[in-house]
Amino acid sequence: MILNITSKQMDITPAIRQHVEDRLAKLEKWQTDLINPHIVLSKEPKEFVADATITTPNGPLVASARHEDMYAAVNELINKLERQLNKIQHKGEARRAEASVKVLSIVDEE
Repeated sequence: MILNITSKQMDITPAIRQHVEDRLAKLEKWQTDLINPHIVLSKEPKEFVADATITTPNGPLVASARHEDMYAAVNELINKLERQLNKIQHKGEARRAEASVKVLSIVDEE
């Protein structure tokens, strides 16, 4: 997996790059292909912003996080991406009924 990390108004240190790679490895437990992950880290006057765009076979993942600490912003970003992956993976299970109520009531009457 090739990871693209872009920065604005700051430099990417090896420690930041390693932290992003370690946290992104957490998403591999969902056993889905992460296609072309792109992380943008930027510095604003009072906070850091971390944005991510990742394409998966089930659809794109897009998230953004802001925090006063760069590492906390990355952690928050990965948590948002993980929630999106969880929602995508379990979307089929979210349906409670196999058939609609109308169909079930018609079958019961006959």
